[in-house]
Amino acid sequence: MRFERHMFICVNARATGHPRGCCASKGGVEVASALKKAAYDRGLKGQIRVNKAGCLDACEEGISVVVYPEAHWYRGVTLADVDELVDTVLVKGGSVERLRSPKHPRTDAS
Repeated sequence: MRFERHMFICVNARATGHPRGCCASKGGVEVASALKKAAYDRGLKGQIRVNKAGCLDACEEGISVVVYPEAHWYRGVTLADVDELVDTVLVKGGSVERLRSPKHPRTDAS
């Protein structure tokens, strides 16, 4: 594997008033940029990849982030969460439980 972890941040944009909302209108682009900068500032370039993503199909839960290879989904991420996510998830390989989505929100629970 080229990268130890790969973080995708939804920056999907939908029309104003769409019933599912969108991560772009909730600050997805700003959060993605801040996560990328924080990872770079911690010297993770080449070890960790932080990417903007199209729709992760979870916009109802706020800005969505998924990290692989763990396949941990995070919801409602804000700029205030950036340092904790980078330090806990990308640097230490842990999880930020208060932001974790128990499963992908649009999959069947069975």
